[in-house]
Formats: sequence, C-alpha cells, structure tokens
Amino acid sequence: MRKIWKKIILVSMLLIAAVSLSACESYGNELQNKNAVYKKVNASKTIIWGVRNDTRLFGLMDIKENKLVGFDIDLAKAITKQMFGKDGKAVLFQTSSKTKIPVLKNGNVDALMATVTVTPERAKVVDFSTPYFNAGQSLLVPKNSKIKNVKDLNKPGIVVVAVKGTTAVANIRKFAPKARVLEYDDYGQAFTALKAGQGQAMSTDNGILAGIASENKGFHVVGGTFTHEPYAVAVNKGEDKLAKQIDKALKELEENGTYDRLMHKWFDGIPGFSIKEAER
Repeated sequence: MRKIWKKIILVSMLLIAAVSLSACESYGNELQNKNAVYKKVNASKTIIWGVRNDTRLFGLMDIKENKLVGFDIDLAKAITKQMFGKDGKAVLFQTSSKTKIPVLKNGNVDALMATVTVTPERAKVVDFSTPYFNAGQSLLVPKNSKIKNVKDLNKPGIVVVAVKGTTAVANIRKFAPKARVLEYDDYGQAFTALKAGQGQAMSTDNGILAGIASENKGFHVVGGTFTHEPYAVAVNKGEDKLAKQIDKALKELEENGTYDRLMHKWFDGIPGFSIKEAER
C-alpha cells in the first residue's frame, strides 16, 4: 500500500513539474513574440497592409487602372515612406469587412488600414494607433428631401435603409425610435432601395456615404455625425512599438501637410461632407 502511495505522489509531482515547465515555456514564447512584427518590419523596411477593395474613397479596385486606389491606400503608402524613407515598401493585401481582423490575427498582414472602427471589443484582440479619420454615423438623402438631421427621422411613417449586422441599425433605433428600419445585405442594395423610394434616408458612416454621394449627384450627406466611431490603424495585440511608430509617422504627416493634402484629394467637394469634422 505504501509503495502505491509513493508511486501516486511521484506521478503527481511529475505532472506538476510538467505543467510548470509548459507554463514557463508559454510565457517565454509570449515574451519572445512580443513586438515580433515590429522587429520584422524594421528589418525589411516593408509593411504588409490589409486594405479594403470595395469601399469608394477609402480602398477600391480601379478596374481601368487595375490597381487599388483611395485615401486609406495613399495614407498607408505615406506612413511607410515616412517611417523608412525612399526604401520603404508598402505591400497591399486585399481584405473585406468580414476578413480584416482574421487576416491580422493570422499574421497574413502586419497592419490594417481598412476603415477599422475603434471599439472596446476590438481593443481586446488588437492594438490601435491614434485615430486617423473621425468617422461617425450620418444620413444620405435625395437633394430635395426635407430631412436635415437624425431628429427629422423620429416620426411615424419614416423609413430608413441600412445594412444588416451594422451598428447603424441599432443607432437609428436609439436616436429615432419612431422610424422603421429596412435592412439589406450590403451598401449597394441599401442605396438601390433608397433610389427606388423604399426609404427616405440611408444611414451608415459618413465616409461611406460620402463615397456614394460622390458618384450620385442627386443625393447628399446631411446632419453631420450623430455618433463617434473613428477609424484607426490596427496591429496585433502586443505590437505596441509598431503602433507607436505608426502614431509618430501620422503626426509627422500631419505636421508636413501630407495628411491634409490627402484628405482634400479624396473628400473635397462632396455635398454635405465636412472635411474639418472628419480630420484627426
């Protein structure tokens, strides 16, 4: 009986030791991997950016030119050059709203410049730079509309079109509870419904609405923004040095006028859109 207990005690001690070693190894790997992307980026002078290919004014595939164009694209390239000079290289990796966080977490990209809204939930899994675009929910209406702001939606009979699964739906129900919300699968379908008269307004981020208004002259953005949902560069959790380096580059681009030039390049002259409100 005594021998059996000795064996049990010995096995238990070995298990405890194995668990302790595993924990130490895991912690050691965690420390070793901290800022690993920062080290790689600085050594190669190359940043792989996750960018959108379907969001006008921010990141869109230009079929004629066969290249990605937009504010996010230009700003990603400018940050890379600001960080590493003429030898800096920005590699563009196309993402969507569903895939952008997964490709960052999987290591396919080094950073996201892809209309990523800063939220408490996302801050648990990624680190953010300081915001580079003050996005917020706004309204798109026909130019002859009497709707001027979100308060005008709060009436029986008013219908607002929005995209399923976005914060826009919940926000309209919060700010204009008397309005009815029609939900569509994407922005194209929602805007088609607005054009067809199935709703009196469309609601989502001001920058996205500006993109729609820029190519549809009969519509404009109204009412400013009634939520604060800024866009920032996202990097993987633990890459605080990379986030700080990107922050430094953004500040320098702001100081040397590059940031303001890019804002005006992409957002000048869009009816109802305020560059001053959107700038960082």
